[in-house]
Amino acid sequence: MSNTLLIKQEGRVVVLTLNRPEKLNALSAEMRKALHYKLLELDKDDGVGAIVLTGAGERAFTAGMDLTEASHRGGEVMAPDENPVVAIEKCRKPIIVAVNGLCITGGMEMMLACDIVIASSTAKFADTHVRIGLMPGWGISQRLARQVGPQRAKEISLSGNFLDARRAFDLGLINRVVEPEELMEAATALALDFADADQRVVEEYKRLIDDGFGMTMTEGLKLERERARAFSASLPADHFQRGKEAAAKRARSRKS
Repeated sequence: MSNTLLIKQEGRVVVLTLNRPEKLNALSAEMRKALHYKLLELDKDDGVGAIVLTGAGERAFTAGMDLTEASHRGGEVMAPDENPVVAIEKCRKPIIVAVNGLCITGGMEMMLACDIVIASSTAKFADTHVRIGLMPGWGISQRLARQVGPQRAKEISLSGNFLDARRAFDLGLINRVVEPEELMEAATALALDFADADQRVVEEYKRLIDDGFGMTMTEGLKLERERARAFSASLPADHFQRGKEAAAKRARSRKS
């Protein structure tokens, strides 16, 4: 595995750290491939219940695409395995992004594809496609508008201006703002909550929310009913008793 991506597993939680702090964790092809393949690998790992994605150092989650490298590659077409957003979309495990500084353009596209965003109070966000003369290709033109509304998305993306963490929270762009020293503790605590729950339900529920979000309310409610019936029909006879016992065991372990 490339040293541009650090991997640390604690129980059922895996922390992935973008590791080019001297380059503000800019997304080189090597890093993008490493992240892509690791996410696909973790998706298949039954020992993993949740993932935290962050950046090394205090200055940046990621400054986005490595433009110096991209300029050297010229018009070369990006390989499918150089797009980490595709792997994020495929991953059934909940992914929490811990933003510890700058989160720019490609970083925002990755962030928006994930499930939860917790940001340091020092974090800053920007979509700079218009400033560097490129069109987006990792989903920000669609996800940002659905997240904050089309008018706010246009203000952010057509200006290229930066938002601080408080403004990003007020717009509904991120879930939570914490102090820098609390960032990883908050992200891993939530990841543990996800990993401690019934994994089959977590994965199916995440998929249900994602699939239903692009539908009308009527379509989404129909989808929920269909999947609830299919899920219930697949359960063993002692499922609810086992679930009750598991919940009691988790409660006891948290008290101890």
